[in-house]
Amino acid sequence: MSRLEARAQGEVDVKVMTFNIQSGLRGLDKVAEVIRAAGPDIVALQEVDVGSVRAGGANQPERLAALTGLVHHAHFRTTTLWGGDYGVGLLSRFPVLSLEQHPLPVAKGAEPRTVAHAVLDVEGQEVSVYVTHLTRRPFNDAVRIQQSTAILALMARDARPKLLMGDLNDTPESTSLRLFKRQLHDVFALRGVGPAVTYPLPVIPSLRLDYVLACGQFVPRHGEVLHVNASDHYPVVAHLTLRAPALVSAEASPAEGSSGVASAMP
Repeated sequence: MSRLEARAQGEVDVKVMTFNIQSGLRGLDKVAEVIRAAGPDIVALQEVDVGSVRAGGANQPERLAALTGLVHHAHFRTTTLWGGDYGVGLLSRFPVLSLEQHPLPVAKGAEPRTVAHAVLDVEGQEVSVYVTHLTRRPFNDAVRIQQSTAILALMARDARPKLLMGDLNDTPESTSLRLFKRQLHDVFALRGVGPAVTYPLPVIPSLRLDYVLACGQFVPRHGEVLHVNASDHYPVVAHLTLRAPALVSAEASPAEGSSGVASAMP
């Protein structure tokens, strides 16, 4: 499948990736090489630094945009770490029409969490891309359920085609994932090829924590986890077809719901 292929009747094939890059600790060039080799049109990034000591003062989304050719980029700060901004990010081949982010519920004193919302112009269609990194395991199940509920409430007010990508820090059978999958398709579960693990561990069983979830206005075509040594997480790549607006019908989604949000970038 080509990187971006215009289909008949206004459909568009899009390749996306979600990648927790561990602040580039194994080398940002390695991260860029993985992205370039996979050739995605949209990349959701987690654990991304801007101006930190450990990043050498670099703006990591800006640097990755330059290295990969995905020229549209954004960073969404959740907190300050190592003297810089830390959060999630986005790379895109498609123009960005708007950016927002929304704080998620966390336990008192815990690391802040956010969901970023970018609206992209995908061959003339507005598409919403949500990027997040939920509270870490183990435990904290109740907090992740609250975070999932908050994200779904935002997405339910959004009439655009929608993707949710990120490190959800939970397994496919967890309550938080079951909530998401009431509204969204788990692309790897439907069309995945090869091992599903995205967080390899040396002793205890490895985990699947990273996901591409799509509303019914997308047709899942293929999913794959890339087993590369550029981070402590493996990236997930998904091929999707964005339906033409006239072809979208009520049966297209597990439970159509959708979007808009009102919150400003910090």
